[in-house]
Amino acid sequence: MADQRRNERLDQPREPRGVKLPRFDPEAFGRWSEGIARGMGTANFIVYMTVVIALWFGWNTLAPAELRFDPYTFTFLTLVLSLQASYAAPLILLAQNRQTDRDRVALEEDRRRATMQKADTEYLAREVAALRIALGEVATRDFLRSELARLAEELDAAAQRRQKRELRQADRAGDWPGAGEGRSGVGEGRPGIGGRRPGGGEPPLDEPRDEWDGDYARDGHPES
Repeated sequence: MADQRRNERLDQPREPRGVKLPRFDPEAFGRWSEGIARGMGTANFIVYMTVVIALWFGWNTLAPAELRFDPYTFTFLTLVLSLQASYAAPLILLAQNRQTDRDRVALEEDRRRATMQKADTEYLAREVAALRIALGEVATRDFLRSELARLAEELDAAAQRRQKRELRQADRAGDWPGAGEGRSGVGEGRPGIGGRRPGGGEPPLDEPRDEWDGDYARDGHPES
């Protein structure tokens, strides 16, 4: 009684009672059924089956009566063909179900790969757009060339203004070339050649009056 109670444990499932059927490997049986269905679905099977049936008819029709194992109406042949059809249909259905399962797995894998490919494509599209935006802010060769040309022009203009300013300062100090000749009378009366202008003015320069050379300061106006 105690042993029976120990065997009937409530924390374990009860073993099913009844007839235990033999177990088989479904994968192996499925491969076997697929092989049969694949063989029955070929032209060779149809040709061989036709040859067997023709030989069956010929033997049971033309052979001596004592040698005929299935006389006319061919009852045994009908039974064989019925058994073949009854077994062929489930085997073909099993093979189709396995093929459907494989197709479903392949479809899920294709969907997963398509999703990954779509995500990769969107990522690459965003990266390309970011690169295009970044390249739009990068200085190109033509832009650098134009900026360098403009900077060179500004430097040349600044050098010319500085040179003119230095000449003007030398003129005020009496050190610019031709100032002595202007005082001795050589070239006097010819403005801008060898001395000051008549009346004590400065020698003319071919430049506009601006705030860079101190023109407004000399005239008594503050530089802007």
